[in-house]
Amino acid sequence: MTRPLVVAHRGASGYRPEHSAEAFRLAARLGADMLEPDVVSTRDGVLVLRHENEISGTTDVASRPALADRRTTKEVDGQPVTGWFTEDLTWDELSQLTVRERMPRLRQASATFDGRLGMLRLVDLLDILDETGLGMVVEMKRATHFAGLGLPLDELLADVLRDRGWASTPDRLVVEAFEQDVLHRLRARGIDGRYVYLLERSGAPADVVARLGSAAPTYASQLGDDGLRAIAAAGLDGISVAKDVLLREGRDGVRATDLVDRGHAAGLLVLAWTLRPENRFLATPHRRGRSQADWGDWMTEWDILLRTGVDGVFADHPDLARLAVDRAAGASRIG
Repeated sequence: MTRPLVVAHRGASGYRPEHSAEAFRLAARLGADMLEPDVVSTRDGVLVLRHENEISGTTDVASRPALADRRTTKEVDGQPVTGWFTEDLTWDELSQLTVRERMPRLRQASATFDGRLGMLRLVDLLDILDETGLGMVVEMKRATHFAGLGLPLDELLADVLRDRGWASTPDRLVVEAFEQDVLHRLRARGIDGRYVYLLERSGAPADVVARLGSAAPTYASQLGDDGLRAIAAAGLDGISVAKDVLLREGRDGVRATDLVDRGHAAGLLVLAWTLRPENRFLATPHRRGRSQADWGDWMTEWDILLRTGVDGVFADHPDLARLAVDRAAGASRIG
């Protein structure tokens, strides 16, 4: 890649409630290269766009009396979770809900759209992508959990992509997951795209934990040179990591790690998430003002990240990421 891709994280989710049509359409206008949805399944096997299968934090489901009896507690990837779950609701039921800003105290302007925008299916986003010509980075969420419910995300996603002509679009399609197994299953179904493995600083992949329990290798253990080479040898195209895996804050300020160089040496693309300008999400030296909602010196922090040679960045404010990427490449679009 000649310069990093700008991926709109759940759309322009810094300006509109995430995963809404308005968030995605705005992201296209603000200069994103690709749009990123997370997909989960409904009870009737429809792929919908939500960051998690528990939806009380990003929809008005809790205010719907007809759905009050659906509130429950269940174990998801080894953790107890209470709320309303997509797998317990049909698309017809979910289509009646409206979406809400996830972080209303930080993003009050976005929260003014609460109750005005509806949920989307993956097919609805594909309509927007066909209109705009942008690419898609689709993340399969909680794949082991859904497989255990008889709702395999790889099969559901493959069916949608084939039906909509996205099965052979390697230049427009990236597929991500925190679990390698579901990526390999999707590729085996003939979907031609780039396959990227998501890793965090802590924890372990749910698919491996399901097989090995506490003996499962952690994400951190896979970020060493041997782990990176193993990911590449497994046929995956890249890794996608949290921003704090690529940046370290110390007494001498914020410095980049060598992960991008090591990933490239292993033959992998390296993507980073999530760029956000608010103080809450910036390293201490880059915060400005007293409020967590205030924007800090995001440009300096993002410039450090971009100079690592990272291949793509996920951003809630794609216009800011576009500016930072173009500035780092010496081709600023200011004015």
